[in-house]
Amino acid sequence: MEIPGLGKVTRDKRFGWYYSEPVAVPMLGGAQCRIVLEGYYRDERKEDFHTAITNFLTGSPAVLREADEPLFRYYKDFEEYWLEDGNPPIKSAEELWRHVQFGDEPMVTRRHRGDKGVYVTIECGCDWEEEHGLQLVLKNGLKVNKLGGYDSHLTNSDASGDKSLENVIYRSF
Repeated sequence: MEIPGLGKVTRDKRFGWYYSEPVAVPMLGGAQCRIVLEGYYRDERKEDFHTAITNFLTGSPAVLREADEPLFRYYKDFEEYWLEDGNPPIKSAEELWRHVQFGDEPMVTRRHRGDKGVYVTIECGCDWEEEHGLQLVLKNGLKVNKLGGYDSHLTNSDASGDKSLENVIYRSF
C-alpha cells in the first residue's frame, strides 16, 4: 500500500499498524524515522492522516522550540534528582534539548475523544527523567500540544479525564 507523503508502507499483522521506510524528519534534526500509523486502515477520513504526516515531515525544529517553556518546567519538576546524581543544573531550554534522544518511530493516530483529531506522538529518552522519558505529542503534526513523561495519552485532558486541561501542554504533578 502507498500512503501520500510516505510512499510504500508495510502492515504489521499483529497490530494492524502501517510502517513507512525510514525517512528523514527535519523537525527531529534530520533523524531517520519509520513513521507508524495506528488505526489508518479503518479510518474514514484518511486525508486527516495525510495532512498530519505532511505537516510533521515539513516542520522544522522551531516547532519543538515553541514548547521550550513547558519542557523546562518538566525538567524543573525532576531537577533535584538530576542534581543528586552529580549532574550540573541545566540553565536553558536550548541546553535541555541536547539531553533529549528522539524516538525513531513517531506514531500517527486519531484521538478517540474530544476533537477526534489526528496527532503525532514521539516517545523520547531524556537524561533528567530516565524512568518515564519524554513524550512529545503534536496536534495535526503542527504544534506540540502535550509533553511530559510517557503515558500514551494524546492530551492532558485525556490523561486526567479533566476537560479543562485540553490546551495544557505540560501538567506538573
